[in-house]
Amino acid sequence: MPDVTEAPAAPAEFRYHDRLDRRWPRLVRRASRAVLGFDPAPPDDVVRTFAAMYYDADPLAEAFVEEVYLRRGMAAGRAMLEQALAGGVASVPDPPPSLVALFADLERDPPWVDPARVERGARAFRRFGPAVFRFAGTITLAAYTESSVAKPLALTGAYAGGSTRHRFLETAAFWIAVSEPGGLAAGAPGRASALRVRIMHVFVRRRLLDHPEWDRAAWGVPISQADALLTLMGGSVAPGLGLRAMGFRPSTDDIEAMMHFWRYVGHLMGVRPRWYPTTVREGLQLAFVAALKGAGTAGEDGVRLCQSYARAFEPAGNGGPARGRARRASALARLRAEASHRVHLGYTRFFLPPSVHRHNRLPAAGPWALVPLAAFPLVFTAETLRRAIPALEVVADRVARWRRDRWLAHHTGGRRAEYRPVEQFTR
Repeated sequence: MPDVTEAPAAPAEFRYHDRLDRRWPRLVRRASRAVLGFDPAPPDDVVRTFAAMYYDADPLAEAFVEEVYLRRGMAAGRAMLEQALAGGVASVPDPPPSLVALFADLERDPPWVDPARVERGARAFRRFGPAVFRFAGTITLAAYTESSVAKPLALTGAYAGGSTRHRFLETAAFWIAVSEPGGLAAGAPGRASALRVRIMHVFVRRRLLDHPEWDRAAWGVPISQADALLTLMGGSVAPGLGLRAMGFRPSTDDIEAMMHFWRYVGHLMGVRPRWYPTTVREGLQLAFVAALKGAGTAGEDGVRLCQSYARAFEPAGNGGPARGRARRASALARLRAEASHRVHLGYTRFFLPPSVHRHNRLPAAGPWALVPLAAFPLVFTAETLRRAIPALEVVADRVARWRRDRWLAHHTGGRRAEYRPVEQFTR
């Protein structure tokens, strides 16, 4: 991987500065200054730093993938990683230097991390229950117009066709693992999942860089630090503000704690951005840059990804004739599956901008588009009681954890997430 100093200052498709003086950005800036009291356009040095991050990757993990996965094979690399996760690097016979360096780095917490704030952020994230899964999945669709996001998924087939549901549920399992109480402590399942996903991303990145369709000058490196940073904001600032429409009531400090929590998750995953927002204001400024900078060149690849996601919970066909109790059970299961599919479409319609929904030719949701809004009275009441009665905080946390565990188990049948990278490209 070339040193970042050799990379261009920004990918060719980073269009922020070309669009900043257009009419709608000027209107948004004027309205934000009047209503929110700040300019959504961040200082130019922040924008340039963010643009350069499209060429930043993960040198430590890449060295391990190069030394083991690409030379000895993926099976040998995965076996070594799992042994190190289970018993430490000392349990690996003659561990390669890259593995030693990777785990030594993981064992040193960065100076900025505050464990109490990480736990507060994890608890605030847990409080959303399973609602945050479909919300986060939905808002990601808006990024599928960008080639730097859509092409890795399209070329690997990771979120295409029948694999979409499986990959989405694996992502939900990851969100649960990292946000469980103590989930990021040494030896905890969340910490191990973060490293597995990190290695999967590196493996995919290295292979995509050699793919003839990958345009490094236009898009930067695959799964770059810049796109990863936007993903971390999608788990903190976005639900912290967006899920208020469902009645959730995170405070500003809760949202900023979630930002801190996801920053630490990102650190474990090799996301070490040159600049990271620490306040809601900075998070919104980054969102403004992201909304302005895109070239929207993903084309039909992005459309197919969005359509695959919208159909991810579509019920399977009938399983043949059944009798009596089996028929009734089958009918009930079918109704539950159909309801889950409609709720999924409802979230997609409610939280996606109409222009994005229309551009990607997503299925109509009908009255199910109001499902998130229908939750408002109950959620808002529960949230208000939680904030007024401190003793209810523990109860609310237990209920939210139970609900998301139950949601995941229902949709996966208890299947364990594996985080295996695809080995062959779709084209």
